[in-house]
Amino acid sequence: MLKRTRYCGELRPTHVGEEVVLCGWVNTYREQSKGLAFIDLRDKEGLAQVVFDLESAPPEVVRIGRGVRREDVVGVRGRVRTRAGGPNPKLATGEVEIVVEEIELFNRAENPPILPDEYEAEKIAEETRLRYRYIDLRRPRMQQILRTRSRLTKSTRDYFQQHGFLEIETPLLIKSTPEGARDFVVPSRLHEGSWYALPQSPQLFKQILMVAGCDRYLQICRCLRDEDPRADRQAEFSQIDLEMSFVEREDVISMTTGFIRHVWAELFQHDIGEVPRITWADAMERYGIDRPDTRFGLHVHDISDLAATCDFKVFQEALAKHSPSGRKGVVKCIVVPGGAESLTRKMTDGYTEWVKTFKAGGVPVAKRTAKGWETGIAKFIEPIAAELESRLGVKPGDAVLFAADTWETATKVMGELRLRVARDLKMIPEGAWNFLWVVDFPMFEWDDDGQRWVALHHPFTSPNPDQFDLLESNPGACLSAGYDFVLNGSEIAGGSIRIHRMDVQEKVFSLIGLSREEAEAKFGFLLGALRHGAPPHGGIAFGLDRLVMHIVGTDNIRDVIAFPKTQSGQDLMIDAPSTIDDSQLKELHVRQAAAAPVVA
Repeated sequence: MLKRTRYCGELRPTHVGEEVVLCGWVNTYREQSKGLAFIDLRDKEGLAQVVFDLESAPPEVVRIGRGVRREDVVGVRGRVRTRAGGPNPKLATGEVEIVVEEIELFNRAENPPILPDEYEAEKIAEETRLRYRYIDLRRPRMQQILRTRSRLTKSTRDYFQQHGFLEIETPLLIKSTPEGARDFVVPSRLHEGSWYALPQSPQLFKQILMVAGCDRYLQICRCLRDEDPRADRQAEFSQIDLEMSFVEREDVISMTTGFIRHVWAELFQHDIGEVPRITWADAMERYGIDRPDTRFGLHVHDISDLAATCDFKVFQEALAKHSPSGRKGVVKCIVVPGGAESLTRKMTDGYTEWVKTFKAGGVPVAKRTAKGWETGIAKFIEPIAAELESRLGVKPGDAVLFAADTWETATKVMGELRLRVARDLKMIPEGAWNFLWVVDFPMFEWDDDGQRWVALHHPFTSPNPDQFDLLESNPGACLSAGYDFVLNGSEIAGGSIRIHRMDVQEKVFSLIGLSREEAEAKFGFLLGALRHGAPPHGGIAFGLDRLVMHIVGTDNIRDVIAFPKTQSGQDLMIDAPSTIDDSQLKELHVRQAAAAPVVA
């Protein structure tokens, strides 16, 4: 068998005269009228042009060479020469070619259902590409993504090893602790009627590792959550998971910022500079979202005081509202520079229909032209026009888009509308990396249905050091020691300082409606660890898949996972999920539920 000596994509003019053996897949075969035949051979590193003379080449080379077709697997031995037909600037190997002296057909491919090239991929349904993922992954783009992901994981391990972290694996078969998303569960064969859960994250184990004295923990781990997939989420995903002992928030933020600085320098030779910081409250008021995209302006303004003086029924009704959290209704807006011309009536009408999905009534609009305020609600804002222009910096040619509702709804509308307008008007600069820390999240939010507080992050997050008293006096005002790392409007990491004192943990459990008995039943192993000498500790977790998405420039998480699930959670390549035999169910002490009767 021919044994490879070079990869196809690595050949350069410096290799001219060298005898090489290349192995790969046939990308194309063509013949010229001059009696020459060409094979473009492809492997993970790229393409190389292979040439042989139909008249003078060894008969076996001609016989096998003329018989190859797309995706056949072959090896060739030959000598590198300067490309006779002149260089091909589209190929990295375009200055050279290989004159074939020997060829071996390793495997003949059936007629491929899809072709692994970028142009064809755009025309093929994603479901088809996922069904034949082993061919789709041959595409140069997919090979590049897999290489980048591998480089990122190596860079991750290098950085944290240099900073004294231990890479430790945590279990995949664990106890179900129903907090957050749904668990995937696994029946136990040896313990009839009992079930394991698959981990949504290693959260409790990494805290226990801190109690165990491991001090600094790292894991690139698999996490599983039984929730509906979306463009940047899969039920099965990877996480860069960290925990550190004897630290405060600043220590974790500093370590994490250093990691991202290291990765961006290594992968892009780019200095991310100082990473700004914003509080959750400021992010919500200024951007309408707790993961703001700061690559563009369109800041949100609260003009409730001005709106109160307007004779506009929509504003007045909104200001009279009260949300379950006790906040009063508000009127908010964004100023769109040049929007008087760039925002058409069709677009603004579309925004009004779109925000109804957020339970909002619509998007009132006013445009400031050279003649004054026109269209939409212009006549209603005349009394506040001068103050509005002064406060918001409105200029002739601008448009103002409003949201009037409860604080929660109006804030949500403004945050989403700000992003949509920026995309529609192409206001988001390409190639920018805007990192941001968001801190001082609320510790709790009120669940009106359950009539109880709910932990905004998770129930093991500590209050800020100066906030402990508020757990007793005013939980709704308590700020947590949580933090999120945001890149271009996407949360790429989130974490917190954890609760290490039993009295504080018990109080938080009580606030979220967990009795001591329930807490022991669900989290007894963690509580037991906390009782036996827990150090102050905290950590953070990166969504590895989401991080790779940003690095390679895709908005589809399935692009960066070798074998992803579809939007409905299926693996089309292996046909999973699938039914299993009754004998297997019996062995697991599980009985198949009877199908519901069909009602005519």
